[in-house]
Amino acid sequence: MAIRNIVKIGDNTLRKVCKPQEKFDMRLALLLKDMADTMRKAEGVGLAAPQVGVLRRVVVIDIGDEHGLIELVNPVITNRSEETQCGREGCLSLPGRQGVVIRPMRVTVQAQNRHCKPFELTGEGLLARAICHELDHLDGHLWIDTAERELTEEEIEGHIPEDDLPENRSAEEAEE
Repeated sequence: MAIRNIVKIGDNTLRKVCKPQEKFDMRLALLLKDMADTMRKAEGVGLAAPQVGVLRRVVVIDIGDEHGLIELVNPVITNRSEETQCGREGCLSLPGRQGVVIRPMRVTVQAQNRHCKPFELTGEGLLARAICHELDHLDGHLWIDTAERELTEEEIEGHIPEDDLPENRSAEEAEE
C-alpha cells in the first residue's frame, strides 16, 4: 500500500488540464491502486490523478455503495440530467472547507477500465456528484469555482438549509 501526498489548493497542478492516459500498463495499475489507497486513508469518496500530482485523465471513486471501487480512465460525461441536486461538497485538496454546489442529479460517463476496455456508467445522487466533482479536477476546476456559497465553520459542523432539500428537487424548485 503506497499512500501518495495529496496536492493542496495553491499548487498550480490543480489548475492544469490533464492529458489522456495512453499507456495501459503496470504504471497505470500502480497509480490506480495508490490513488484508491490514498483516497481511503484520507476518508474521501473520490480522487483524481492531479490531486496526487499526476496530470493524467484518471479518477477513482468509492461512495460506499454496491458499485464498490470505480476506476475511470479517460472519462467523458456524455449525458447530464436537467434535474439537479443541491448540497454540500468538500475536497481532499481543500481540507476543512465545504460549500454548497449544484450538480446534475444523474450523469452518464463513458470511460475505459485499467485494461483499456471501454464502458459506460450512469450514476445518480451522490455518485453523480462524485463523478462531476472528480472530472472537474481533470480540467483544472475546483468546487469553489462553481459553488453557490462556501460554508462557515459553524455550518460545516452543523445543519444548513440545503441539507433539507429532497434529492429529487432542483435548487430552483426549493426556492419557490
